[in-house]
Amino acid sequence: MLRNKNLIPLSHQHQRALALCVRIDRAQPIPAADLESWQSEIAQLFVSEVRIHFSAEEDVLFPSARRFPELIPLVDELTAEHAALRDLFSQADVRRMSSQTLLAFAQLLSAHIRKEERQLFERLQHLMPSEDLDILGGKLNHALGEASQLCSVPNEVTKLRPR
Repeated sequence: MLRNKNLIPLSHQHQRALALCVRIDRAQPIPAADLESWQSEIAQLFVSEVRIHFSAEEDVLFPSARRFPELIPLVDELTAEHAALRDLFSQADVRRMSSQTLLAFAQLLSAHIRKEERQLFERLQHLMPSEDLDILGGKLNHALGEASQLCSVPNEVTKLRPR
């Protein structure tokens, strides 16, 4: 199913986060000497976009989804994943990630995004009337307003390299 225009801003942010996950995966094994660069990029992504993204989902999207009883368990699961991801972003901010933690972070973030896209967004588009999706979209745009619209540029260590 095509993504509803009102959910596209979240999907665009998801794409940028997934790109980071792909780069982390392809960089394996990540040498300990490179961990600082990866964690710096992760911490910056949280500050510029992810914290606002999570808040928009928790304050706007998830309450709308909870109106549908069948989505409540999924929303609860996604909320718990936000908490786990916040902890991992915090570890990056204080430079406490190991190579294994970095890979686990990328795997959790990627799985989380795919769950939102493939399960939550798809079900919402099916269940929610278009007028309600339009209202939701307006609220999401407002909530996402202060998020950076700039694409973060990987540094020399974190850029994608050909295999």
